[in-house]
Amino acid sequence: MDAYLFVHFKEKPTPDGEQVYFALSRDGFNWEYVNGGHYVLESTLGEKGVRDHTIIRTDEGKFFILATDLSLANSFHGKYKGDWANIGTGGSKSLSLWESDDLVNWSEQRLVELGDENFGCLWAPDIVRDPVQGDYVVHWSSSHKSNNYGEKGIYYSRTRDFKQFSAPQLLVQKADSGIIDSAIYEEDGFFYRFLKSEANPETLILEKGSSVAGDDYVRIAAFDEEMAKLEQGLYEAPTAFKLPNGKWCLMIDYYGVPGEGQGYVPFIADSLADGRFVRSEESFSFPYGFKHGTVLSITSEEYERVKRHYSPGVASS
Repeated sequence: MDAYLFVHFKEKPTPDGEQVYFALSRDGFNWEYVNGGHYVLESTLGEKGVRDHTIIRTDEGKFFILATDLSLANSFHGKYKGDWANIGTGGSKSLSLWESDDLVNWSEQRLVELGDENFGCLWAPDIVRDPVQGDYVVHWSSSHKSNNYGEKGIYYSRTRDFKQFSAPQLLVQKADSGIIDSAIYEEDGFFYRFLKSEANPETLILEKGSSVAGDDYVRIAAFDEEMAKLEQGLYEAPTAFKLPNGKWCLMIDYYGVPGEGQGYVPFIADSLADGRFVRSEESFSFPYGFKHGTVLSITSEEYERVKRHYSPGVASS
C-alpha cells in the first residue's frame, strides 16, 4: 500500500455537497481531487444525501462504503424544522451502503436498517475488523430510548458479509457527556478508540483497549494534553492512517469557520500507543475543504485506476 484514498463529503448548502466524493494522495500529505472535484456516487434513497463516510477493504478484497443517511440541504428546514435535536430523535435508522470489487465499479445503493424504534438517528458509522472473531464491527453514535434519548452513546453491530447484521449493542457510553464520531484502529495487538466527547472536555479523546468491543479501554493522557492546546468545541470526525515512514497521521475535521472553508487538519504521532499527536500543517495541501470522511490505504495500481476512471465528465457532477 503506497497511496491513499479519502472518501468524504463537502460542506455546501446545496444537495450536491452531501454525496460521495473521492480524493487521492501519493504520500498522505498532498491531496488531489478526483472527478474534477465533483461527486462520484449519488444518494438516491432515503434522504437523498449522505454524510460521515467510511470505507473498508475486506479480507476478500471487496470495498464497502457506509455513510449517514442524512441531507441537511433537503431536510433541515423542512422535515426537521431547523432543529438538530429533531434530527437526533427523528432521523434515519438506516445507513447508506455501496460495494465494489475495484473502487471504480460500484453497486446500487442499499439502505441498511440497523436501528429499531428505540434508536434515534444513526450517525457517523465506522468499521473495524475483529481479528479474534474474523468479522467486521460496524459502530456509530446514536441517542436511545434507554436514557430518554439523552446523551448519545456508541453502538455496534457485527457482520461477515455486509448483508446480515447482528442486533445492535451498546459499545461505550460516557458518564458525563455524549460521545460521537468513533474510529477504532489496531496497532501491535491493541485497539485504539478515538471519540468526540461532547463535553468534559468538548474535544477528542483517545482510549486503548485489548479487544474491539471490550470494556477495559483507558484514556491516553498524552493525547489529552495535545487536544487541550486546541480551541475546544471546534474539532470532530477523526480518521487516522499510517504514513510511509511508519508514523500515524490523525485527520480532525475543523468546523470553526463557516461554509466551504471548513475541513481537515493533520496531526502526527510516532505511534497510536504514544498518543502525542502534534498539529502539522506545513507540508499538507488540500484542493478544497474535505468534510467528515475516512482515509483508506491503496496500491499504486488502485491509485492510477481511480484517477484514470474518474476523469472529469465520466461520473455524475
